[in-house]
Amino acid sequence: MATVAAPIFYTYVLNYLDRALLYASLVIEVYAFVNCLTQRADAFPAIGTLPKGAWLAITGGATLLTLLFVFPTSLLGLIGLAAAAVYLLDVRPALRDAVDGHGPW
Repeated sequence: MATVAAPIFYTYVLNYLDRALLYASLVIEVYAFVNCLTQRADAFPAIGTLPKGAWLAITGGATLLTLLFVFPTSLLGLIGLAAAAVYLLDVRPALRDAVDGHGPW
């Protein structure tokens, strides 16, 4: 009997982990998109990165890909999460410094 319960338990755990990863990915990607929407367009060229429209397309496309291909551990899901992470960890702090006036210029 125990051998029959193990595969059922495994699928439940895997299903819950996939859902948790999906929701976490969507939260990160939507947050990156909304943050990009609220930034000033002239700050993007000031920090030497892609224009605002390009970052909106990247973060919005990442969110759309995650919604369409519901598996966050797929290749496209991981690429979308990486794109949102690059925006949040690299571009967002530089934009914050540029808007606050603490940048290197």
